[in-house]
Amino acid sequence: MMLLAINWAAVSVQVGQLLLALSILIVLHEFGHYITARWFGCRVEKFFLFFDPWFALVKKKVGETTYGIGWLPLGGYVKISGMIDESMDKEAMKQPAQPYEFRSKPAWQRLIIMLGGIIMNVLVAFVVYAFVLMIWGETKTPMKSLKYGIWTQDTLMNQIGLRNGDKIISVNGKPVDYLENLSLQVLLGKEIVLERDGKQVDLKLPINLIEKLVESRKRKGGLLDARIPAYVGEFNSKVKILDSAYAKQAGLKEMDRIIAVDSVPVQFYDEIEPLVTKHKNGSVTIAVDRNGDTLQLVSRVNGEGKIGLPFLKDEQYEKLGVYTAETRKYGFFAAFPAGVMKTGEKLQGYIDQFKMILNPKTGAYKGVGGFKAIGSVFPTTWSWEAFWNITAFLSIILAFMNLLPIPALDGGHVMFTLYEMISGRKPNEKFLEYAQMVGMVLLLGLMLYANGNDWFGWGRG
Repeated sequence: MMLLAINWAAVSVQVGQLLLALSILIVLHEFGHYITARWFGCRVEKFFLFFDPWFALVKKKVGETTYGIGWLPLGGYVKISGMIDESMDKEAMKQPAQPYEFRSKPAWQRLIIMLGGIIMNVLVAFVVYAFVLMIWGETKTPMKSLKYGIWTQDTLMNQIGLRNGDKIISVNGKPVDYLENLSLQVLLGKEIVLERDGKQVDLKLPINLIEKLVESRKRKGGLLDARIPAYVGEFNSKVKILDSAYAKQAGLKEMDRIIAVDSVPVQFYDEIEPLVTKHKNGSVTIAVDRNGDTLQLVSRVNGEGKIGLPFLKDEQYEKLGVYTAETRKYGFFAAFPAGVMKTGEKLQGYIDQFKMILNPKTGAYKGVGGFKAIGSVFPTTWSWEAFWNITAFLSIILAFMNLLPIPALDGGHVMFTLYEMISGRKPNEKFLEYAQMVGMVLLLGLMLYANGNDWFGWGRG
């Protein structure tokens, strides 16, 4: 019962962070439309966080605008007078255009209004990144500092030819500067050059690597990390019981170096797991070196094949020379250009991933996820640094997705407005109504597909 309660507590923290992040981003996105509409003299009838079909949780009219919170957390909206949008207010569109209506404004003003939300999300991303860099700084681990090479934490990485201890030289002909970028570069890559046992090895990556990863669905941690020696870390009393009790009860202590499991010599953490897993719901003998003395300790093994070995802290691994982390602090003036740079890097990375999704050969579309997938990105314990980093990235995603030329999205309105500006002809309002309906049906289908992938694995059939 305790384990179940702790799991629910972790889920509630993730859900709370997801709702807070989405609420902030939706409100700011819609504010981008709202403020530009007001600048150009448009009447804004509604400003809502979340959708409000049939009823709203909260609403209050101030001046010409009704502000509120809906009950359906799938987005938000501003209703601008004289605009064909998700409200599909056909009756209002039959009336003569009024000076305060969106449709009466010049095309260039309408274009700016439609881009307002997207621009706001980009601004939010780089401002948030700037303050994160200013407050917490940025820590990166140079690949060249990995003393023992990489740790292939997912069996799929072994299947494509990577091995524990490999030292990555380049992916797609480009050096991998930092460990934090490695997993994404491999997932998006076509070939890897690495060093193994003093020899250079070239690996060709399967085009459907992401599809293979999605279909395995066994990964709980990362894909690739630094290979670390088998030192025991500090036992944390806050960690759930099954993850720590057995190793601690067996007598293992912080900074013990595990040298053998069931008389099989080990040096690294990755060598321990396969030996311990053989003894699920049983026991295993652990030999440790403690200050030069060798001790034989017997530990129970849980049903998942674990005894609960905690890792050392980053600074402890650095003292042992396992790797070197580079931490950079940014002042006020340096943080903002750095925030712009980081926003650009994250946007480019997301565009690269999106291209993979559009290519059926990669099978990446099977990994498209909905709210459950997004929520799982947040940590299970509250961390403001992680929260703001993830929120900034979600803001980039929101900006990019809204720019797609799909009717019912900002990008669809932008596309039709650009057509008008180039051709000099305004699209027929009846055509815009039908396009809006088609776009809404398409978006609903994509949303059902993404969230279905989360729960039922529709994309993996």
